[in-house]
Amino acid sequence: MTDATPADVASLGYEEARDELVQVVSRLEQGAATLEESLALWERGEALARRCEEWLVGAKARLDAARAAAEES
Repeated sequence: MTDATPADVASLGYEEARDELVQVVSRLEQGAATLEESLALWERGEALARRCEEWLVGAKARLDAARAAAEES
C-alpha cells in the first residue's frame, strides 16, 4: 500500500486504485493489523472503491455516448 493521503486517491488511475484496493483487502483479510490500523485500511479501501466506481461510471458514460453517436450516424 502506498503512503498517499486520502486526498491523493482522486489522482489515481483506475488500475492504480484497483491494485491498491486489492492490497488493502489482503491486509485486512490477514487480520494482523491493530484496530486503529484496520480502521485506517478500511477507510482507505472505501475511498479506493469509490475512485474505481467513478472510473467505471465514467467509462460507461463514454461508451453509451459513443453508441448513441454511432446509432445517429
